Parts: sequence; C-alpha cells; structure tokens
Amino acid sequence: MTMMQGFEWYVPADQKHWVRLEKHVGELKKWGIDNIWLPPGCKGSSKDGNGYDIYDLYDLGEFDQKGSVGTKWGTKEELLQLARTAKEKGVGLYWDAVLNHKFAADHREKCQAIEVNPEDRNEHVSQQYEIDAWVGFDFPGRGTKYSELKYHWYHFTGVDFNAANGHKAIYKIVGEQSNGWAQTGDVDGEKGNYDYLMGSDLDYDHPEVEKDVVAWGTWLAKEMPLRGIRFDAIKHYSVEFLEKFVDSLDETYGKGWFFVGEFWKDSLSDMRNYLDRMNHKFSLFDVPLVYNFSEISKSNGADLRKVFDHTLVQTDPVSAVTLVMNHDTQPYQALEAPIEGWFKPLAYALILLRDRGYPCVWYGDLYGIKGEHPFPPSCGGMVPHIMLARKLYCYGKQADYFDFETCIGWVRYGTWDRRYGCAVVLSNAGPGWKRMHVGEMHAGEVWTDVLGWDNKEVVIGSDGFGEFHCGQTSVSIWVNKDAEGREGFSDQFDSDIYEEK
Repeated sequence: MTMMQGFEWYVPADQKHWVRLEKHVGELKKWGIDNIWLPPGCKGSSKDGNGYDIYDLYDLGEFDQKGSVGTKWGTKEELLQLARTAKEKGVGLYWDAVLNHKFAADHREKCQAIEVNPEDRNEHVSQQYEIDAWVGFDFPGRGTKYSELKYHWYHFTGVDFNAANGHKAIYKIVGEQSNGWAQTGDVDGEKGNYDYLMGSDLDYDHPEVEKDVVAWGTWLAKEMPLRGIRFDAIKHYSVEFLEKFVDSLDETYGKGWFFVGEFWKDSLSDMRNYLDRMNHKFSLFDVPLVYNFSEISKSNGADLRKVFDHTLVQTDPVSAVTLVMNHDTQPYQALEAPIEGWFKPLAYALILLRDRGYPCVWYGDLYGIKGEHPFPPSCGGMVPHIMLARKLYCYGKQADYFDFETCIGWVRYGTWDRRYGCAVVLSNAGPGWKRMHVGEMHAGEVWTDVLGWDNKEVVIGSDGFGEFHCGQTSVSIWVNKDAEGREGFSDQFDSDIYEEK
C-alpha cells in the first residue's frame, strides 16, 4: 500500500480543492496511490484557514460560519462527491482530525488564570487573576444540529491572550470547574508539560468535552466512508482520551481502521513509549528518518549505510509511516527540514522501494508548491514513476548491498504472482555500481533503468548476477525490459492539477 498527503500548505484558498482531488483520484490510483490523507476538512477560523485553526468539528463546509459556507477546500457536498469517486476508484480516504484546540471563539468570557513560563509550563510566573479570554463557542450558523454542546471557559485548559489588556502569554485556566493541564505522562513532558500548544486548548478531563468529541468521531464515520484517521498534534493532548476515541470507533464500526499520529519529536525512545501506551493500535510518522534525510542531503559524502539508524522504520516497521516531506517541514514552515533537491529521488526510492514501512508521498512533491515562494514538482517530475515501480515490482524478499559509504543497493526478488522483481542502486557521490544477485531464474534477461536516467543494458548472467549502475548523486531502478507494466513508464503524469478541464 502507498498513501499520499493530499495537500501542501499553500494550496490556493479558492474552495476548489475537493473538486481538484476528485478529478485526479483515478490517475493517482493508476500510478499507485491506495489511500489519500485529506487536509483538515472542518471549518476553520476563516474561509482561508487550512483547518488547523479549527473552529467547529461538526461543520464540514455545510453552514455559513466564519465568512463562508465552504471551508478552504470546498463544500461538504463536494467533499462527499470526492468520497464517492474515491470509493468507486478503490482509493481510501484518511481524515485529518484536529482535536487539540479551537480558534475564533464567538465571544469572550471572564475566567481565572495563572501565567506560566513558556519554557516550563509547570512554573507559575504570576498570581492567579481574572482575564478576559476568547473561549465562548456558540456555533450560531450551525445551532444545535449534530451537537448541542456550546463551549465555555471551563472546557479549556489554557489560552495565549488576555483581551482585557491585550497581553500575550501562556495562561493556565484555573477554578473549581477547571482541571488545569493534563498530567505529564498523559501528554508529552517537553517544556515541563506540553499540554498547551495554541489557540484555546481543550480539556479532555472535562466529561462534556470527552463525550462531545468521541461522539463527533462516530458521527464523522457515518457521514463519510473513511478508512482511517490522521491525528494532529497528539503529544499535546490526553493519551487516555485518544485510547477511548479509538476504542469507540472500533466498537461502533468494527476494527480495521488505520490510525496514524503526528508525534513530531526527534526522539525514537519517546515515540516507542507512545506506541506502547497506545497498545500499538497506532502508527506514527517517522520523524527521525526525515531528519536523517535532511542531514545526509546537506553533507558531502555522508554514509548512506546509516540512513536508517535510530529510525522508527528500523525498530518498529509495522508502526512506521515513512515520508520525505510534509506541510510542516516544507519551505517557510515552522518545522522546515530542508532536503536538497538532488537527494529527493534517493529519499523516495528509500521509502517506496523497500520492504519496510508504509510510505507517504507528499502532494507538494507530486504537483509542486504554490504561494509566495513557488516550487515545481520535485525529482524532475519522476516521483510518480518511482511510485509505479513500487506498485509493479517491489515484492518479495529483499537483499541489501549496504557495503559502501556513498553507494548502496538492494534487490527485491518478487513473488510467485509478481515474479519480475527489481534492483535499485543509488549514490550520493560520483557514479556508482553494484554487482547484485537477482536470481538464476532471470539468467539471460536484459534489464534497463525504468527511470531512463541510466541508458545502459544489463544482461543477467547464468549465476543470476548483474552489474547495475547509477549516475552521480542519482538513483536507478533496474527491471527486465520486457516486464509487465514497463509501457506505463512512457506515460506522462498530469502534474498540472490546477488546470481547468
């Protein structure tokens, strides 16, 4: 299986994104995408909001709230049409659930609070006093449809703005009806206690909040045919709550959901501890692998044999979603992790063509990046061809040739029903080559590079070995030139997703 993150941060705020994806979902399936991670589809603080500035969980582009009926991505009906087409084409959809906080309250409420040290949220830096906080959510456009709960100050643990004096700080809300921060251990211990991230931070120790959000999960599953959920910012809210949320979906709709969490921390031990807490019902994005890619791409002659050192895919491959870039790490974003352009084809080969991890291809690498600083599709437009190589040839046992610092390779032997297999060679220095065994059953066959970056032909010897090459700072994917599906590599991927058709 291969998944795709179906957006980048600077997708135009034209409310046409659901329509764009719906038009292209068939082509994405053809090139090897099985599931699409949708952008956050709940109403944000404005019609331009990406959804991480979430206002109303129950508004999927149905109600006139915060300046429009549709979200940045489109209307609920367009979303449902995308879901219908995706189901017809055999492509699953993953929802991006933003459950940590809310933005754009409808009114202010007075409450008691204490300022805390931003670098240690357990340290108080003021006495308790009254603030005027944006914490009143009435949802006037939706009313009580789907949910009757209105949110008030006691449904939140903290805010970062006092409207009474215009002061910005991190405020812990206190009072008889408030529980304060979640316990360290139930949230990440970074900054003392990392419960507070942004906006109006939801309190999952409050029974009304827990009940409403768990109910939203089962409501969402009734509204849309989903295969899974991507959970945003999971290190900032209750693990205990998230266990209940997942259990509720399993009990209501049966098991088989795919759940992946954004636990963005370059600490393998903390990630593994989180997986243990969730009883391994969860996957996590392999953050250490992203940083390894970034470091290797910026180094001169780095040791490629160490690319998987201290990564989740190395230690817990069944729980690892591997990626090269996402909306947070792309250029000009808060968690930017630059990966040099020359290395991206190598990185995609490392996540797509091997036998471990669940790879996630990024929309910005397939279709380019819009906005003030636009970028074209990466890898010279060849990401779809690497995806197709995975779909057609990356099956069966794997033999690694990690025997040289700047040039590594591996072989996939195929299976009885996917018999072709492939050989992959990549170099982060000069031109490279590997003598590798692909199997005596391939003796006499002529193999070529499906990417066309190396124009040589390799004849497999009677002993099943061939000498496979790649260019300088490049990758080559070698397959029998008569293998089933080879004609697909001459097709053109339609990367102009914004073109009106």
